[in-house]
Amino acid sequence: MSLEPLRYNPPLEPRLTIIHEDRDMVVVSKPSGLLSVPGRTPDLFDSVLSRVREIHPGAQAVHRLDLGTSGVLAVATRRKAEAILRQQFQDRLTRKIYLARVQGVMIEDSGQVDLPLICDWPNRPRQMVCHDTGKSAQTDYLVLERAQESTLVLLRPHTGRSHQLRVHMASLGHPILGDNLYGEAKSGERLLLHASQLGLYHPYSGEWTVFHAPCDFARHIEPVKLEPGADC
Repeated sequence: MSLEPLRYNPPLEPRLTIIHEDRDMVVVSKPSGLLSVPGRTPDLFDSVLSRVREIHPGAQAVHRLDLGTSGVLAVATRRKAEAILRQQFQDRLTRKIYLARVQGVMIEDSGQVDLPLICDWPNRPRQMVCHDTGKSAQTDYLVLERAQESTLVLLRPHTGRSHQLRVHMASLGHPILGDNLYGEAKSGERLLLHASQLGLYHPYSGEWTVFHAPCDFARHIEPVKLEPGADC
């Protein structure tokens, strides 16, 4: 495990991979290694949000993905849309599907991790399990493929805690490959965690809409059907 800060070197091409664009929002496929929003210092300015603002100056973030996580990320382009989308994430009306390749061969075909999480303050940004003061967090997992030394899993979070999927998989003894906080990442190895699908109610029409971003380490996996609900 390494807690040393890494030099920020975001991918430059393609500038933006746009999945969907309209007057209310832009949905992109975020690459691993690019921040969702600008950091606090000038060297961390480059991000999905700053790039979207090059074409939509008023764009606002409504949710985030970790630096190493790739996949579907929605950005609001109008204030009214921002408020509606933020409320959906807050009320757990959105639905999310992630793909991850984890260390080792998982025995159980499926299950749920239900472990409360809190910031490991002396070692931030690490999070940790704490049954006394942690916030409730649940993740469903489904094994898709087993290899000799790793397992491809589908993850469905029911809550959106920081590093939730990473901590939950590590708690099972199967950290996500490429995880430099909760696993044993090799130098230059990307985090093999991908936000494959995002379902939400369109902020203007109210129509249930599902967006999908193909996964670079599991391109053969087809998207699943995401029904609207209030449990994710």
